[in-house]
Amino acid sequence: MATAISNNPDSPILVTGATGKQGGVTARRLLAEGRPVRVLVRDPAAPAAVALAAAGAQLVRGDFDDPASLPPALDGAAAVFGIPPVAYGPAGPETELEAARGRVLIDAAAAAGIEQVVFSTVASASTASKGSEGKVLIERYLFDHIALPTVLRPVRFMTNYLAVGAIGIDGISDGVHRHLFHPHAPMQIIALEDIAEFAVLAFADPARFAGRTLELAGDQPTPVEAAAAISEATGIPIRYEQLTDDEVAALGPDIAEIKRRWAAGDRWHADIEALRVIHPGMRTLADWLAESGAAAIRARLTTP
Repeated sequence: MATAISNNPDSPILVTGATGKQGGVTARRLLAEGRPVRVLVRDPAAPAAVALAAAGAQLVRGDFDDPASLPPALDGAAAVFGIPPVAYGPAGPETELEAARGRVLIDAAAAAGIEQVVFSTVASASTASKGSEGKVLIERYLFDHIALPTVLRPVRFMTNYLAVGAIGIDGISDGVHRHLFHPHAPMQIIALEDIAEFAVLAFADPARFAGRTLELAGDQPTPVEAAAAISEATGIPIRYEQLTDDEVAALGPDIAEIKRRWAAGDRWHADIEALRVIHPGMRTLADWLAESGAAAIRARLTTP
């Protein structure tokens, strides 16, 4: 059985979900720190995988639905950064399949002697949501089976403003950002780069972050304030509209339930000031817009 030392800087960190948002930015941030990175991919020829290889990551083929593919990916790894392997079916989230996939990764890491796993799941709110059930099961299993577990729970991503909004929600279309949130209620958001920063901090000091669950948010503007900030940063007029009950109902019962819970006072509850003690450079919306967000939004809105 392979043995990995969680804080060995010469051993690779295995990153799952690296061809997606959180995994990709975390893999690149670890590479920038000089840490060897190994990424689990289903298709090494996919453009995102090829780009990661060009950045210095080692590609290993693997799939949560093929448990036998995981031990080679974990052999000699120092630690793991995991993203919940989401499963959706015709009826919505498939909780048990998602949890089973998470357990497969955790079991394989434990069998490889890996002591540290950082899992990024989803922010909790006042009441549990259907979409978070699988992630909660994965978190519990992680704490029961890994010596140095850390859970990151990010809120809504700032990059969601770049979404196309194909289902009629989120993103910016025709100068309008449309969502479920009340126009004047604070809405917590996080930059993807800061999720990666917390992961890097955890890998640098496993003992400090062992057993911790961190709700992550970097700012909490109202939707109207956020639209105004985007307008100022991009030079493109943007306004916010809250979806009506009829519009939300047309999107499906799960979306309607989220809006109902939000209207009833359900909220994310990251302690932003406490997080800044751990990571003083955590980005506000204005920071993210100045750094990269405004240019990305402007490019998306002005490209046919």
